[in-house]
Amino acid sequence: MAKETGTSMIAQNRRARHDYQIEDRYEAGIALTGTEVKSLREGRASLAESFVSIDPRHEVWLENANIPEYLNGTWNNHAPKRKRKLLLHAKQIIRLERQIQAKGYTIVPLSLYFKDGRVKVEIAVARGKREYDKRQSLREEQDRREAQRAMRYRNHRG
Repeated sequence: MAKETGTSMIAQNRRARHDYQIEDRYEAGIALTGTEVKSLREGRASLAESFVSIDPRHEVWLENANIPEYLNGTWNNHAPKRKRKLLLHAKQIIRLERQIQAKGYTIVPLSLYFKDGRVKVEIAVARGKREYDKRQSLREEQDRREAQRAMRYRNHRG
């Protein structure tokens, strides 16, 4: 069988990009069971309410991520919302711990994707946005869309 190359997106956490100001990004591996990987290959996953935690033993965990049971699985299927261990270098974990000690910082998962046949999670150190920051972000996005629409209309009319 040919080796898989390139990246393909499985799931994104759009709410995290809206609710948080992203500071620093990391790519982490994730420890999965066979049925979880098969379920992800079908493109079934959600990072909507998920978060990342670091336990006292300096292990990083992805919690509340929903990977539904594999449809063709048997009695050894996985639990959909179980804790999954993230695989990072020790230095990266120490850096993450230091960064989240500051008030208002947390670690959020941004996306789940395949990279050369392996499942990866993009996590980020982020600071929560205030309500007025969210409104300002939405306004900027809307202005950018309107400007592109106007440019497209102008270019189309000739």
